[in-house]
Amino acid sequence: MSDQTKSAVTAHYDGEVDFYSDRYDKAFLERTGEYPSNYVRLEILSNRLAHFGAKRLFEVGMGEGTPLFTWGSMGIEVSGCDLSQPMVKATRARLDKAGIKAPILFVGDAEDAKSLAPALALGKYDAVIASGVLPHIQKETAFFDNMKMMLRPGGRIFVEFRNKLFSLFTMNRYTKEFVLDDLLAGVSAEVKQHVAAELDKRLATNLPPLRGHDDPDRPSYDQILAKFHNPFELEATVAQHGFRTIGMHWYHYHATPPMLADKVGAAFNTESAKLELEAGWRGMFLCSAGIIEAELA
Repeated sequence: MSDQTKSAVTAHYDGEVDFYSDRYDKAFLERTGEYPSNYVRLEILSNRLAHFGAKRLFEVGMGEGTPLFTWGSMGIEVSGCDLSQPMVKATRARLDKAGIKAPILFVGDAEDAKSLAPALALGKYDAVIASGVLPHIQKETAFFDNMKMMLRPGGRIFVEFRNKLFSLFTMNRYTKEFVLDDLLAGVSAEVKQHVAAELDKRLATNLPPLRGHDDPDRPSYDQILAKFHNPFELEATVAQHGFRTIGMHWYHYHATPPMLADKVGAAFNTESAKLELEAGWRGMFLCSAGIIEAELA
């Protein structure tokens, strides 16, 4: 990614290091009412890694170390990298405190093969995981080539993505953008103008508001590159890099469009949580995120 984009992403996550682990703490999330999306994601990944029988894994974008701690506690040999030096430091401290040996932890860029070279010091991996990374990637070909580089034959990638198809359920500006930019790609501007005018009448195109941040040196998530991906296109992309898709694992269900969450109240989290782990087709439209699991041929 460009230096400017990389700096913005790094600055965002540097500022998250002190409280990022709260997003995996079920008791904290229940107490604050925040939806436990990261907790559910970690549960899905842990179950899939156990089912696959991974012995060695590498996490690109390891954050402050909660996932590596979890998988290390399962007896898996864990290693990883992150763009953020504070995140690497926090991961090392977390694993050291738990007595979990992580042979390789370093600052690395998922788009830069040279920066990832330390990952291969002890050989290739059964699994490579990237959670919260793909939305920030500009050079996707380099990203998937680098994931492939670190895997043994038959190894698997687990890549989390923001689900573009969820836009069809949000009924807000994301719906309008998806209809005009994706569904109607190639349609004349005149026709799009009519469609846009109608959508403005029917959708809450003023929502969601852009998230800002009080600290000007710490950009918010909406101020950094944070792309959505169409799961159909993503499956085609991984196939082009020599992977066979094993499955799409959906999470962060929404029992209502997001704009109704406050109106529905506590029932929003309760009903949404009932849908987690159902592994059905509805996740493609009701989930804001997913994980593609794919095997290297």
